[in-house]
Amino acid sequence: MQDRLNGRAIYLRFLEPGDASAVLELYRRNRAFLAPWEPERSEEFYTLRMQREMLQIVTQARHNDQSYNFGVFLKTTHELIGRVNISAIVRGVFQSANLGYLLDEAYNGRGYMTEAVKLTLKFAFQDLNLHRLQAATLTTNFGSMRVLQKAGFRPEGIALRYLKINSQWQDHNLFAITAEEFSF
Repeated sequence: MQDRLNGRAIYLRFLEPGDASAVLELYRRNRAFLAPWEPERSEEFYTLRMQREMLQIVTQARHNDQSYNFGVFLKTTHELIGRVNISAIVRGVFQSANLGYLLDEAYNGRGYMTEAVKLTLKFAFQDLNLHRLQAATLTTNFGSMRVLQKAGFRPEGIALRYLKINSQWQDHNLFAITAEEFSF
């Protein structure tokens, strides 16, 4: 892979421990906005030390082919405006993984995350040789569902009490896409 994946308005690059300050600011700016869509976060999560440790873990996971975590950056300013990740990679006959993402509230509705997801899919299918990616959204997260559908994912059904989000077990819509369905 090149140093970064270039899109029209954004680019993706692997997050490293040196990005801890930018990642922390992204989460701090969006703490209230992300709360309904994410697991409950401890106060320690919002510290530089914790973000640096977490980025060390994701860097090691990338080297072990377990997950790939990208920052979403604006091409014009190089500002970190989001994250997208491929996680829970299973090889062998499955060749599958999960996709997750988040975007700064100030940049919602501009197509940035759809572009980031499409770049990530291209990386997953071409560079990682995965066959399938799946994603889950809360049943009330219409913006996230729209991103997935615009990127070519198809709905697969509802998983009851799938993830503990905002301190409650929540139902999620499941979406998936396979290499055969993705247009490069």
